[in-house]
Amino acid sequence: MWLLARQQHVTYIAPGPIPDGSDLDWQARILQHQRRRPEGWTTIETVDVAGALRGAETPVLVDCIGTWVTAVLDELGAWEVPEDQWRPEAEKRIESLAQAWLARDRLSVAVTNEVGFGVVPDHRSGRIFRDVLGMTNQRLAEASAEVALVVAGRVLHL
Repeated sequence: MWLLARQQHVTYIAPGPIPDGSDLDWQARILQHQRRRPEGWTTIETVDVAGALRGAETPVLVDCIGTWVTAVLDELGAWEVPEDQWRPEAEKRIESLAQAWLARDRLSVAVTNEVGFGVVPDHRSGRIFRDVLGMTNQRLAEASAEVALVVAGRVLHL
């Protein structure tokens, strides 16, 4: 958010699951995030991040790519079905996101999780998430002019 601090109008794209009342913790987290956003920011809650990027006429903050990957994998049923049934569509959506990102001519910031620092997850769902988020992060990094890693509040420009 510090990269956008001086921007009066920002489109905040929230690609996580939209609360339906079944998870009160998730709903409370979203409300907390909404309260912290500056007044001039417009929020778009959608899994169609590529479409939102194409339509945004202001600087953009996407928070967070990890929740987008989770939503895409949920939608494709990746947790329960063989990889060949969901991976081609997941790769297509990642490429669409990267192309929309690359086409932006305004300041655009994406927040994501780094998944390559830990051990290989024990469970299939963890491995799927780690692999797909890692692939998505790499593709977005390729489409970006700058990439920064933030650890403990410290910024390392890659």
